[in-house]
Amino acid sequence: MKKSFIHLILLIATICTTLFMGAFFEGGNPLERIGDIWLGLPYSLTLLTILGAHEYGHYRMCRKHLVPATLPYFIPAPPPFILGTFGAVIKIKARMPDRKALFDVGITGPILGLIIAIPACIIGVATSNVVPVTGEEGIVLGDSLLFSLIVYLIKGPLPDGYDLMLNSVAFAGWFGLLVTAFNLLPSGQLDGGHIIYAVLGEKAEILGKVVLFILIILGLFWPGWFFWSILLVVLGFKHPPPLNDYIPLDSKRKMMALLILIVFILTFIPVPIEIR
Repeated sequence: MKKSFIHLILLIATICTTLFMGAFFEGGNPLERIGDIWLGLPYSLTLLTILGAHEYGHYRMCRKHLVPATLPYFIPAPPPFILGTFGAVIKIKARMPDRKALFDVGITGPILGLIIAIPACIIGVATSNVVPVTGEEGIVLGDSLLFSLIVYLIKGPLPDGYDLMLNSVAFAGWFGLLVTAFNLLPSGQLDGGHIIYAVLGEKAEILGKVVLFILIILGLFWPGWFFWSILLVVLGFKHPPPLNDYIPLDSKRKMMALLILIVFILTFIPVPIEIR
């Protein structure tokens, strides 16, 4: 009961912080007009559904393979953190029984999150406005291949001197794709690390170090990759093996691994945010 209470309190706090920041995205100011807080509902609902679906995927697969795990812990992020949340996590309390379980737990979270994020991007882009570029300095969001395709299919080629002003739902969807790419980095304890270990075994450690080198290079173009490089080092490259590490993956799961690699390529953004 006490642990469930902690989950509930964190969820309520995260709803509040995402409502607050979402209201600002929509031009409101809850500090001056408390009723403006409800302007943040589309953003809060969209983002927390994406994050919740992602973590539910992990939790559901843990239950399926009889691996004890907690419900999601949502992490609130108060202002000035513009997202309103640091995401959500579950705690897995035991080692995976085999590579199949490890693979299923690693891949299901990103897939379920993506199932929510893609419609969010479509709805958000369709309801966002194409506006003239003012020339003033501001925050510019990078585009993944998938997000660029969605924009092109819905809005067509943007005229010179114009850009798409994302509304809060589109931004939440964009961030959902970015979170998917972050988690699919094939290293350590990330979802991509679980997947690649299930496929390659101990050889996955080498790939994790290659990923670190690539992120350090990318950090020259976006400093945020330096943070991710440090995080990968802290988490470690050596993945704990499942209890049965001898039975290889079946061909179906290997094919799914190839498909999730394509998803990673489509959602990855070399420079997610820049000011220009």
